[in-house]
Amino acid sequence: MSTPDSTPVSPDASTPAAVPTALNLRPLMFEGFVCTIAMMSFVALIGPIARELGMTAWQAGTTVTMGGLAWMVCARLWGAASDRVGRRPIILWGVGGFVLSYAALCVFIAVALRTLPPVWIAFLGCLLLRGMVGAFYAAIPPSAAALIADHTPPHQRAGAMALLGTGSAAGMVIGPGLAGMLAVRGLSLPLAVTALLPVISWLVLWRWLPRTPPQASVRPAPLKISDSRLRRPLVVAFVAMFTVVTAQVTVGFYAMDKLQLPAAEAARAAGMALTIVGVALIFAQALVRKLGWPPTRLIRVGGVVAGLGFGATALAESPAQLWACYFVAAAGMGWVFPAVSALAANAVAPNEQGATAGTVAAAHGMGMIVGPVVSTSAYMLHAGAPYLLVGVMLLLVALWPAQWGPQGDANR
Repeated sequence: MSTPDSTPVSPDASTPAAVPTALNLRPLMFEGFVCTIAMMSFVALIGPIARELGMTAWQAGTTVTMGGLAWMVCARLWGAASDRVGRRPIILWGVGGFVLSYAALCVFIAVALRTLPPVWIAFLGCLLLRGMVGAFYAAIPPSAAALIADHTPPHQRAGAMALLGTGSAAGMVIGPGLAGMLAVRGLSLPLAVTALLPVISWLVLWRWLPRTPPQASVRPAPLKISDSRLRRPLVVAFVAMFTVVTAQVTVGFYAMDKLQLPAAEAARAAGMALTIVGVALIFAQALVRKLGWPPTRLIRVGGVVAGLGFGATALAESPAQLWACYFVAAAGMGWVFPAVSALAANAVAPNEQGATAGTVAAAHGMGMIVGPVVSTSAYMLHAGAPYLLVGVMLLLVALWPAQWGPQGDANR
C-alpha cells in the first residue's frame, strides 16, 4: 500500500552500494563516547556557570541555541561533502575542529570565572565559541550515519544506529557524573579535563576509521528539504532534538528553583539526571537490536514512553523523582533516535545517504535552535511547563499515522 502523498523511490533506494567489508563501529562508538562526555559536562554545568557569570536563563538558552544554529547550517553541507569526498576525511575534519573549538570554549569560561568580566562579554564569548563547536561537530553524525548506511542492509540499520548510539549513551553516563564530581573543586576543572578527551578520539579515528570511496560518482540532483520521502523523518528528528535540548537546558535551573538546591548541589543533581539518561539509553538501544522492530514501530512506542516520562517530570518534587522521570523519558528516546536515522536512510538511494543524513542532522539543529528559546521562555512561566510541552509533542509524533511507502517492510 502507499499513501497518496508517498513518493516512489528507485529500486535501489533501500540498498547500499557495494559492501566490501563489514564495518567496525568501535572507532565511531569511541568518538561518540568521549565527545559526548565533553558536551554533556558542559550542558550539566551551563546553569551554574551562567549564574556565576551573571547570565540569565535566556542567555544560557541562547548560547545552546547558537550551537544548534551552526549545526543546522553546516550539517547538510558536511553530509553532501561526505558523498563527494568520502566519509573518513569529513569525520576527521569535523572531530579536529571540534577539538580546537571546544578547548577554546573551555579556556574562555575558565578565564571568565576567574576574572568575572561584564556579562555581555561573557555571553558573547560563550555564544561565538559554542557556535564553532556546533559547526564542526555537525560533520560527524551525518557522516557516521551515512557510513553505516553504506555498509548495512535496510532491515539492520536501526539496530546498527542503536549500537552506534550506545557509545554516546555511555558518554552520557560518565560525563555528567564526572562533571558533578569534579565541580566540587570548581566549575573550571571538569571543563579542563573533558577538553582533553576528544584529542584521543581523533587519533583513534585517524588510525582505525576505514577508507571508503566517495558515493557520489554520479552526482545526484540536490536533495531538497521539502522532499516528501523525508517529511516524517525530519519532523520526528526536530521534535526529538527539541525534547533532548529542553531536558538538558532546564534541568540545572529546575534543580535550583523547583527543588531548592544550591548551585553546587544543583550541578550534581543535574549531572546525576543526565547520567541516568545515559544508563536508560544504553538499555533501550540494546533492546532495539534484540527486538528487531522496524523504524515506525520504534517511533510509536518510544514516543509514547518518552512523552509520559517527560510529562511526569513536571510533578517531580525531589531529586529521586526527577531522576526516575528522566530514566523513563530517556528509555523512550533511546528507541526514537536510531529509528529516525534508519527511517531516512531507507527512503533514499545510496548516493544520497550523506545528503540525507545531513538533512536529518539539520532538523536536529533546528530543534537545538528552537528548543532552548521556547523551553527557557516557558520555564519563566512555570518550572514544569517545558516538560509538559515536550511530552505533548512526543505523543503527537507517536500518533502520526504510518506512511506505507514503497520502502516496504523495512520501515514498517
